[in-house]
Amino acid sequence: QIFNQHNAEAPNLEQAFHRMAQMEPNLDHDVSWFLLPSYWAKMVVALISFLCFANSYDGDFVFDDSEAIINNKDLRAETPLGDLWYHDFWGSKLSSNTSHKSYRPLTVLTFRINYLFAGGFYPVGFHVINIILHCTISVLMVDVFSILLGGLQFSNKGRRLNLAPKSSLLAALLFAVHPVHTECVAGIVGRADLLCALFFLLSFLGYCKAFRENKEGHTFSVFWVLVSVILGAIAMLCKEQGITILGLNAVFDALVINKINLLELIRKLLYKDKSLENAGLLRKGLLFRITLLMCGGASILYIRWRIMGTGPPAFTEVDNPASFADSLFVRAINYNYYYSLNAWLLLCPWWLCFDWSMGCIPLIKSVSDWRIIALAALWFCLIGLICQALCSEDSHKRRILTLGLGFLIIPFLPASNLFFRVGFVIAERVIYLPSIGYCILFTYGFSLLSKQAKKKKILAVAVLGILLINVMRCALRSSQWRSEEQLFRSALSVCPLNAKVHYNVGKNLADKGNQSAAIKYYREAVRLNPKYVHAMNNLGNILKERNELHEAEELLSLAVQIQPDFAAAWMNLGIVQNSLRRFEEAEQSYWTAIKHRKKYPDCYYNLGRLYADLNRHIDALNAWRNATVLKPEHSLAWNNMIILLDNTGNLAQAEAVGREALELIPNDHSLMFSLANVLGKSQKYKESEALFLKAIKANPNAASYHGNLAVLYHRWGNLDLAKKHYEVSLKLDPMAPGTKENYNLLRRKLEQLQKKGG
Repeated sequence: QIFNQHNAEAPNLEQAFHRMAQMEPNLDHDVSWFLLPSYWAKMVVALISFLCFANSYDGDFVFDDSEAIINNKDLRAETPLGDLWYHDFWGSKLSSNTSHKSYRPLTVLTFRINYLFAGGFYPVGFHVINIILHCTISVLMVDVFSILLGGLQFSNKGRRLNLAPKSSLLAALLFAVHPVHTECVAGIVGRADLLCALFFLLSFLGYCKAFRENKEGHTFSVFWVLVSVILGAIAMLCKEQGITILGLNAVFDALVINKINLLELIRKLLYKDKSLENAGLLRKGLLFRITLLMCGGASILYIRWRIMGTGPPAFTEVDNPASFADSLFVRAINYNYYYSLNAWLLLCPWWLCFDWSMGCIPLIKSVSDWRIIALAALWFCLIGLICQALCSEDSHKRRILTLGLGFLIIPFLPASNLFFRVGFVIAERVIYLPSIGYCILFTYGFSLLSKQAKKKKILAVAVLGILLINVMRCALRSSQWRSEEQLFRSALSVCPLNAKVHYNVGKNLADKGNQSAAIKYYREAVRLNPKYVHAMNNLGNILKERNELHEAEELLSLAVQIQPDFAAAWMNLGIVQNSLRRFEEAEQSYWTAIKHRKKYPDCYYNLGRLYADLNRHIDALNAWRNATVLKPEHSLAWNNMIILLDNTGNLAQAEAVGREALELIPNDHSLMFSLANVLGKSQKYKESEALFLKAIKANPNAASYHGNLAVLYHRWGNLDLAKKHYEVSLKLDPMAPGTKENYNLLRRKLEQLQKKGG
């Protein structure tokens, strides 16, 4: 598995591969920084990266964690492992029209392992793994940066040399403490980026191993090139960006291993210079290795395409408004503005937000918009760096700048909207890998400043200050990611125009029972985005519960008008119409909801309630039966069936349904209570008593449970026990209907018995 190279330049090439790189100006000469042994450098990086994000270990499941983890059936043992290879990141079938086509089966597999080991959805284990992954990646960065900044050289014994220990330590620290990484580390869903980065780096290091000198004196190992391709494929199975490592390996090969001058190569290709082959710029080994990388990458993409299907993911205008703009000019100018904002987040990661969509960044529609300055600044810097990377006479400078730009730009390409539409405006998680390039450029810039500065220590103190500020910012941001309330509220000052931010704050408040405050944020979300149907639906729900039915109906009607297939809004509209006693319209709304969502147990449950109100008992029972078929643990539907059959005198059928329900949901105290009532009426007192007592044990503060058990004892003739439970019921709820009357009847009866006994 070793490729032996033979050509006219074999002696020079063998010598070059024997030393693996010519000695170049050492970046560390100009860097005023700490010099630590490799082991201690890695320990320091691991410790500091741990300190940055340690306070996120006991955080909750927040934001996207709910859909990707809690509601993802692929994590549960009953889902076959094979299904992971045909489902997207969120547990939907890749063939589905609603799938986002995010194919990350290995990431989902790690979530599943977390879930199984923890024995349920306990977030601590998930967070700990994320922190460990980031620490591991940061440690690997010491080796990666030592190669990127110092070149690739091996000792006579085949051990890789670190020619830039100070620079690689600084760059690794910059990476470890960058606040933009908080979303990936503190947000559990960010594990996709962490796993992708881990295998991305392992692929790069594996590719470097292909050039290690061996005993036979061969030049490079095909085995390690293939290992690098396989690791790149694994990275892509964790997240799509992973495939870009194959392109970066090719760039590294050309610049570091073959020392190609890109400008010279371009010039010779343009002028068809016959000296191109003699110049040794396109050596056979390089072409062979690039062919391997290209074939590997093409195979991986083809397999991915076959699994995903030909249909692109479906995104909406609110997810990425620029991509829906009719004008090519508007699209191009806004894409470039997004790039400039991503660059600014790398330079100054102070304004961080969990979501940048829904009006957070208004579209630039004309050249008179002052934000054009950001585009000009971005391209001024990029063009300046590219010119230096291509035209500088210093080969060391050319190599570092080109590698820095390569690692900055190439991993970002899948998120750039250039090849396909993405489902976000800005996402901090996608900058995790490109930040490698930023750290290279920052470190190189620091070395240049150190070279010119007379007081190098002051410059070193300034960089230490930046690192310290970043550590503090990471700790603060990690604490914000610990709960949804803190996370959502932190975004209000960063993206006040983002309707989704206000929606999420409102939803969080509503979940905690603060409806008045939730209404305020929902209204603001609808004001900022008048087509925000989910905000309308949730606001309509709250207004419905507050009996503000007419406004609720207006909002829900508008929501289904904007999005006619919004099943939840149709169901909620039906509930409001039912409350307004417009039964025909309510029935139509329910059936429309079911039309758009075939398996909708809650809608069948509400449809059953409508039929019960209309005394259409058979239709009601059928609707509730449909609900329990679709969702066997639907306690309310089971209860309503038992109660309706009980009320209509079908005690035997009610008993059968109650027993069936308890087999499926054996610990549901409300079902025990309903069945106990039926058994009591059927004079099965002993069994009824056992169920009442079991229900009371599960829910001892339910006044009705004690009251109905008292009625049972009253009928059964156990008057003392009846008196005891009547009194408990009245203590829990003095206004309990019927209980006081029954208690008074019992007391009179007991008094009569005492008189007779006397």
